[in-house]
Amino acid sequence: MFRSFSASLSALRAHSTAVDIVGNNLANVNTPGFKASAVAFYDLVTQSIGSGLGKTQVGFGVGRPITLRRFSQGAIQSSSGALDVAIQGDGFFVVRNQTGAILFTRSGNLQVDKDGYLMTATGEYVQGWTEVNGVLDTRGAVSDIRIPVGALKPPSATTTFSLDLNLDAQAKTGDTFTTSLQVYDSLGAAHILTVQFTKTDTPNQWTYEIRFPDSDVTAPITPVTGTLTFSPTGLLTDPPPDAPMPSIQITGLVNGAADMEITWHLYNGAEPRITQYAQPSALAANAQDGSPPAQLLRVGIADGGIVLAQYSDGEQRVVGQVALASIRNPESLIAVGNNLFQLSARSALPAIGLPNTGGRGNIIGGSIENSTVDIAEEFTNLIVYERGYQANARVISTVDQLSQETINLKR
Repeated sequence: MFRSFSASLSALRAHSTAVDIVGNNLANVNTPGFKASAVAFYDLVTQSIGSGLGKTQVGFGVGRPITLRRFSQGAIQSSSGALDVAIQGDGFFVVRNQTGAILFTRSGNLQVDKDGYLMTATGEYVQGWTEVNGVLDTRGAVSDIRIPVGALKPPSATTTFSLDLNLDAQAKTGDTFTTSLQVYDSLGAAHILTVQFTKTDTPNQWTYEIRFPDSDVTAPITPVTGTLTFSPTGLLTDPPPDAPMPSIQITGLVNGAADMEITWHLYNGAEPRITQYAQPSALAANAQDGSPPAQLLRVGIADGGIVLAQYSDGEQRVVGQVALASIRNPESLIAVGNNLFQLSARSALPAIGLPNTGGRGNIIGGSIENSTVDIAEEFTNLIVYERGYQANARVISTVDQLSQETINLKR
């Protein structure tokens, strides 16, 4: 009979711990990326009474409950934060705390500190890969992701240009069509490049002339000239796609920029960009590969964990990549607060790599993963644990009364 005291006391301790776990789950019902814990009870060793053949077995109560973290997928909710991300599938964000320890989290409400480092809301450095000299190498080890906050994007000198246009097949000899586009030198200064087309007296043939402004150079640049020949169906045939393309050499820029060589791409692969149909001569599109210096306007994280920087000239550039870690037995991780986990002695080594590879989930930009806490389930568990606590408290009261009756037998 007196074993009931220790058995019921162990049950009171176990159910009290279970209520604490439910309380922690409910407290984090709105914590992004939080994973709810479940309670697992197990009994203590039993003792055989009597002959020892196991006919009568009495247990010693219940052991301390085991908590099991449930790493199920939380609901993904759209967010207005440009740096908010959510993991869809398995995996963890890899972060480094102030002491240099590597930790793991599913919480994706990120921010940038004053030095441009990508951080969690609680101040841990997000790990991944950063662009260096225009190259993003994701084959190396991960490190802190740094964004070029407040930096100017250096200019890029124009080396190629293209014109998508039609020349009127009904044009008369001597008719001209002129178009121009803006190109940039090594200092980011803009210059106007002009191309003039003139119809010759030869059927399906035009001449061109590429000119550069005399005022932008110390000595006039000789215009580049040539001939364009079209087939009876209006397609460019000469020069052919495999021939050297026209180019203009620009030297002696008055602003001190480096000399330039700009090549005209007449074809898109094997498809000619210039046609000659019986329609008015008109430009459809133009393009060149140079750009002026530009200010960084904003930074965001796109799907796949790509960190994009948008500049004042409209260009978007990939400046970083967020890494994900896959851990085969995430239930072995130890929670250390701030929605962070660390490896335990039972944890498998994490496999760190790109999202959506190697069994890792994908990163969804502009989203947050909600907590996996189910309020209805937690309230149900709370009622069950409360009833268990009351029942075992009743056992102790009953055993106490029986003890008093036994003592009174001596009187």
